[in-house]
Amino acid sequence: MKFQAFVVCLLLLAFCNRSYADEPKVSVLDNKGEKISINIGVILDMGTWEGKIVHSCIKMAVSDFYRLNGGYRTRIAHHVRDSGGDSLRSIAAALDLLENVEVQAIIIPKISNEELFLAKLGDRVNVPLLSFSSISSPNEHPYFVQVAEDENTQFHGIAAFLEAFKWKSFTFLYEDNTDARQAQTYIHDILQENHLNVAYQTAISLQATDNQIINELHKLMEMKASIILVHLSPSLASKVFLNAKILGMMSKGFAWIVTSKTMNLLDWEDSSVYESMEGVIGFRYYIPPSSNTRNLTLRLRREFQHNESNMEIRELNVFGLWAYDAASVLAEAVERVGIELFQNSSAGAEPKQLSFATLKVSNSGSDILSKIVSSTFTGLLGKFQLSYGKSVLEMYEVLNVIGNGERRVGFWTSAHGLTDKINPSLNSAAGILETIIWPGFSSTAPKKRWLLQKSGKSFRIAVPGKATFPELLSWDYDQQRGATTVSGFCIDVFRAAVDRLPYKLSIEYIPFDTDRYSYNDLIYQVYEQKYDAAVGDITILSNRSLYVDFTPPFTELGLGIVAKLNDRDPWFFLKPLNIYLWITSACFFFLTGFIIWLIEHRMNEEFQGSPAQQIGTALSFAASTLVYAHRENLKSNISRFVVGVWLFVVLILTSSYIAKLSSLLTVEQIKLATSDYIGYPANSFVVRGISVSNLNFTDNRRQPFQSPNDYNEALRKGSKKGGVSAIVDELPYLKLLVAKYPNEYTIIDSSATTNGFGFAFQKGSPLVRDISIAIGELREEGKLVQMERKWFSSQTSLFSQDTESSNKAEPLGVYNFFGLFIINGVSEALAILLFLVFLLREKLSIHFNIFAFMAGGKLMSVLRYFYPGRIIGAVDGR
Repeated sequence: MKFQAFVVCLLLLAFCNRSYADEPKVSVLDNKGEKISINIGVILDMGTWEGKIVHSCIKMAVSDFYRLNGGYRTRIAHHVRDSGGDSLRSIAAALDLLENVEVQAIIIPKISNEELFLAKLGDRVNVPLLSFSSISSPNEHPYFVQVAEDENTQFHGIAAFLEAFKWKSFTFLYEDNTDARQAQTYIHDILQENHLNVAYQTAISLQATDNQIINELHKLMEMKASIILVHLSPSLASKVFLNAKILGMMSKGFAWIVTSKTMNLLDWEDSSVYESMEGVIGFRYYIPPSSNTRNLTLRLRREFQHNESNMEIRELNVFGLWAYDAASVLAEAVERVGIELFQNSSAGAEPKQLSFATLKVSNSGSDILSKIVSSTFTGLLGKFQLSYGKSVLEMYEVLNVIGNGERRVGFWTSAHGLTDKINPSLNSAAGILETIIWPGFSSTAPKKRWLLQKSGKSFRIAVPGKATFPELLSWDYDQQRGATTVSGFCIDVFRAAVDRLPYKLSIEYIPFDTDRYSYNDLIYQVYEQKYDAAVGDITILSNRSLYVDFTPPFTELGLGIVAKLNDRDPWFFLKPLNIYLWITSACFFFLTGFIIWLIEHRMNEEFQGSPAQQIGTALSFAASTLVYAHRENLKSNISRFVVGVWLFVVLILTSSYIAKLSSLLTVEQIKLATSDYIGYPANSFVVRGISVSNLNFTDNRRQPFQSPNDYNEALRKGSKKGGVSAIVDELPYLKLLVAKYPNEYTIIDSSATTNGFGFAFQKGSPLVRDISIAIGELREEGKLVQMERKWFSSQTSLFSQDTESSNKAEPLGVYNFFGLFIINGVSEALAILLFLVFLLREKLSIHFNIFAFMAGGKLMSVLRYFYPGRIIGAVDGR
């Protein structure tokens, strides 16, 4: 929408724009035809010191460049337009330069987010736009060249400074404009990478009055803010510090840190601003000293003493140096492009009305851009180099404001971090700075004061007035002290975490009426800052996290289902094995008895007799193998082989049966039927979105309950007598119920659909991080388990049981012993095969002897002729 609004404004300006017709035009070729003049646009706010100094530095840079490079055939001619600090006038000036002057590049020191339209315009006509703005330039605009440093870099240095003094939390003041709001994202990312917390931040408008600034500063005083980072323009920063001094915030115990946005232009502020900033720490890009820099400073002083007697140039700031280097690199880029691309260009002789349709695409703009981006030379700021269209500046000086000036106390570079020397040696310690004079003329670094206890009052903790289980939370009246005290597992965890904080915290526990209001109301009260935090059996939910910051959970996560133990089933002993395994085992039982009888009854008298006796013997033998008590003596080795394998199978089956039976006797698996009623806590979120695998019931079969006693009474009755078959609630509550009645109820299922209990704090509270760390330490050291045992003595570790794995016991099936039955089946099949082979051999031997006796000598003669060896052996043997 902003883009369309600017377009409309620009179209209106087309009818009222003042073309610069009185400005003399520069010809492409001079009278001798030896030099080519290239038009360059410059858009400045000439009503400010910054604009005047940048203008002078550009002129001096062009003059110095061509004095040193007199043989160059190109000359840049800069055309200045005064924006008056107005974004619309800047855009109109750029259109005029592009259409009437046909410039090949534009230099604009400051560019706001609204003026980024110029970047789109430069992309359209292929004209490079060189800016000194420190806002992060969008990568989608290739013709936007950021000569100034990127703010990303200096915030790495500020983060290192805060860490050096172990300040993990601070207050952030920034300017209320589009540029600053856009920068918040990456600034916060850098700070979070270094584990720094912005405890409180506020935006101050550039048009803010003294009363509005004082009101904001009063908020910081009430919150005991002591570490304050300021990212404001010099004019606004000066108003903040003047009022802070009046309020006594520039005294001992405070630490103020300002960014280069303030320090780069602080020289031009009144001396009273310096006096109000006594003890402030500032970051500013480091300007290496050189004879060229000193010479340029002297020339500027002489010029402004002659033309601007009210301006005093103490030292050249970075804007003038950026302008000088930018003009130099632009002049070099124009020369490197070559004169051929400019010979067909000419400036219009007559001024024209502004129009987007008549803008010409520059023939040389892309070449000039590539030369600028690839330029590397040593300028007044040291090595000039661009990376992705941005200046690569990685050295900042850390300044301490003292009196009417600054004193350097150290440096920061991306390579060495904080140091007290510009070129630290290998033995130099990182993070070491010279002595800093803090506000109040103190040489001792201020101690971090947390934004916690406002105006010295106690930290107000809201605690639910009535919890579901007193073991978690309960209020008691102390008659000796005449006061109400709160106790329970949740309170013990919170107190243990607070005791581990590196600072003292005065706490006031305030009961919250949960009979009239819900837990969501409690969270909203914290959000409305009526309480500083809430402690108790408060479930962490996504919608609640929109209003408060939670610590990590200190209890187990998820919902569970509790049902009554059913110990009256007469067929319970059959449950360890499923029906298919029972049938398979029985089949192998009878098969083994039959095979033993088949092999033994011909030769073993114990397996002979009447048919009834033989069947009884076979079955009793098979049954006795289950307890290894068979008394019959086996005479066949094949029988012994079959029995050996079968005993191995019996051993595995009986061991597995006993183990499974023991498991089921410990916790019996209970299934809910579709007709069963189920209970849930009244006025709770639990009934919404339940997803448990063995639940299958309709909405009209849900019953709400208020207390554990109601749970117990309903479960005892059961669904058929007006009660319920199961209770659905959060695991901490259910485990307390099971701990209270361990022989009657059990948790049959659970699902991690909730996030457990946590402590709720106001958004941005620095306590969240510290309490979270303390909870993690308590868990790692086993202190949470000790507190659980204290409050829940009926269980060893209430929150460490794996309910899901222990309660989802399934009966053993054939697939569990498939390989075992294959081995037994193969062994018995092999036994039958061997038995048949031996039986057949025996039968054939008997028939042969009878036949030989009946045939007499003739048959023997014939057989002896065909089988001489075999017949002789048979006769001899007979």
